[in-house]
Amino acid sequence: MNLVDSFSEFKEGKNIDRPTMVRVLEDVFRTLIRKKYGSDDNFDVIVNTNGDLEMWRVRMTVPDGEVTDELSQISYTEAKAIDEAYEVGEECYEQLTLEDFGRRSIMAARQTLISRIMDLEKDDVYKRYMDRVGDLVVGEVSQILKKEVLVLDDATQNEIVLPRLEMIKGDFFRKGDMVRGIIKRVEMRNGTPMVMLSRTDNGFLEKLLEQEVPEIEDGLITIKKIVRMPGERAKVAVESYDDRIDPVGACVGMKGSRIHGIVRELKNENIDIVNYTNNSSLFIQRSLTPAKVTSINLDEKTMRASVFLKPDQVSLAIGKGGSNIKLASKLTGYEIDVYRDNEEQEIDDVDLDEFADEIEDWVIETLKNIGCDTAKSVLALNREELIRRSDLEEETVDEVLKILASEFEDE
Repeated sequence: MNLVDSFSEFKEGKNIDRPTMVRVLEDVFRTLIRKKYGSDDNFDVIVNTNGDLEMWRVRMTVPDGEVTDELSQISYTEAKAIDEAYEVGEECYEQLTLEDFGRRSIMAARQTLISRIMDLEKDDVYKRYMDRVGDLVVGEVSQILKKEVLVLDDATQNEIVLPRLEMIKGDFFRKGDMVRGIIKRVEMRNGTPMVMLSRTDNGFLEKLLEQEVPEIEDGLITIKKIVRMPGERAKVAVESYDDRIDPVGACVGMKGSRIHGIVRELKNENIDIVNYTNNSSLFIQRSLTPAKVTSINLDEKTMRASVFLKPDQVSLAIGKGGSNIKLASKLTGYEIDVYRDNEEQEIDDVDLDEFADEIEDWVIETLKNIGCDTAKSVLALNREELIRRSDLEEETVDEVLKILASEFEDE
C-alpha cells in the first residue's frame, strides 16, 4: 500500500502553503516512526514534488552477528534480503509501508493529521480576516439564530456572524437573502475563529459611500468624520482638495442618485452630507442642517456653543428625539445649546433657571433641549406639544405649566 493512497485527501483543496503542508506531514509520520521504533534518527521522510510521500529506514550493513545497535545497524543477511546488491559497510535503505505500523497506529496518525490540518486552516482563516477588518463583505444568510445571523462570505465561503446588536433597526433577513456589512472584529473562541460583521458601525456607511462615489475612492474627496444613529440619522463631513469639485454635490449625486441607494441599504437612514471646515462656528452651523442658524456664541474653553435660531427653526435643529442636535454635537465636538432668537421677546419674560427652587434641574434641562429657555417660550407651546416634544410625564408638564403661569397671573 502506498502512503499517498491513504492520505491523498490532504494533497488538494487545502488553503495551506506547500512548505507548511510538507512540514506537517513529515512531523506526523516522524511521530508514527518514534512510537514504533523509539527514535526517528535513522529515518528519512520524503515528500516528492508530485505530492507522494515516502518513508525510508537507513542502517549501516555489518557482518552477521555483529549488530550492536538495531536502530542504526543491519546484518549482512537482512540487507541482502532487501537488495542483493548491498555489501558490508554500505548504507542499507529499506522503504516502509503502512502495513509496517499496523492499522491502529495508522488511524491514530490520520486523526492527528486531520486535527493539525484543521488547526492550520483555522489559523489561516483568522489571519486572512484580521487583515480584512474594516472591509466591506457581501454574503448569503445561511442560518438565523436568536442572537445572531450566520452569513456565508461570497468571496471565501467561510461562515461569518452578524450579531443582532450590529444590525440596523428595521433589518429583517430570511435564509438565502444577500446581506452587506463590514468586518468589525475577529476573535478566537475555543480555538475557532469568529468573524463579526457589523451594519451599525460608522465604517459601513464610509464603505458604502466609497462604492457609490468614485471621487472618494480616487482620493479627490475625503470623509473627515461620520456620526450615526443607525437606521435613524447620520451626518457625514466631507472635504475636497480640488476647488472644482463640490464634495456635497458629488456625494449626493444628480437628483440624489448616489445617496438614495445608500439610504435604502440603511433602512431609510436620513443622511446629511456637510462641507467640512476649520471654522468652528461655520461647521456647527452646517452640522445643524436642515435648521437655519441666526447666530452662534462659542466658548472654546468648555467646548460649548450657544446657538440662536428663529422659533420655527428650533425643532428642526433639535430633530426627532433630539437626534439632529446630538449628532451635530458629536460631529463638531461641541456641546450645543439651542435658544430661541426672539427679538420681540417681552422684557418681563423670566429665564427658566429662575425657577430652580420649584422645578427640578433635569426638567429644566429637558425643556432647554427642546429650545425653551424662558417661561413664556414654554407657555407659548400647548400642553400636547410640550408632552410630545419633551417626552415628560403628563403630570410633570401640568405642574410646570402651573408654576410658570402663576408667575404672570397679575398680567
